Amino acid sequence: MPASSPLTPRAPGRSRSSHKTAPRTRLWLEFINTDAAPLIPRGDLLRDFNALVRWLVDMGVVDQERASGLDRRALLQPAAATATLVDARRVRAALRGLAERSLVNVRVRDDAIAEINRVLGRSTGTRRVETRDDGSAVRVFVPTGDAFAGLMIPIVESAADSLVINELPRVRRCADARCTRVFLDTSRNGTRRWCDMGTCGNRAKAARHRARSRPAVVVGADRERL
Repeated sequence: MPASSPLTPRAPGRSRSSHKTAPRTRLWLEFINTDAAPLIPRGDLLRDFNALVRWLVDMGVVDQERASGLDRRALLQPAAATATLVDARRVRAALRGLAERSLVNVRVRDDAIAEINRVLGRSTGTRRVETRDDGSAVRVFVPTGDAFAGLMIPIVESAADSLVINELPRVRRCADARCTRVFLDTSRNGTRRWCDMGTCGNRAKAARHRARSRPAVVVGADRERL
């Protein structure tokens, strides 16, 4: 059997399409979940361009060397940095529609796909397979040209992957009305309802317990019989 070719070592300044979140998550879903603004005042984790860059670093999409370069460029071109943030929020809104409504609304699905294709088509670069520190392989996008243009590529590629392998029927919004998080249901029977059992799931369980423990209200004729 011929020996397999070694993978290219990791190089600095590249956008990774993998991320540091748990295996049950997807990068595009975590990106949607940066927006808690509907429920919490100033709850948007992408409050400015620097916050967007920090999130990308935390997710393993951008390494620290590239992040430092982006920060320097943002100081030199603040208008371009602001436009990039606005575009990121636009992408996020389209992806939320894909996650929450695409199975029941064909127009929402088509609009989201158009947005994914818009982002994929506007940036030039190459795709490679590289090794991580633990020896595992990761697919990376190496942007060329505009430093800001390729930032959303790994995120929309993650959404595209979910579309291609038909994961959308397993994408859910948390059943807690107070929560806006979306998640991938990887349960065997596909009946998971909560983004996290330790928070939203426990709140729902406690609410059900309180409802069962609450004494019945006696009214009208029933009171007279008592």
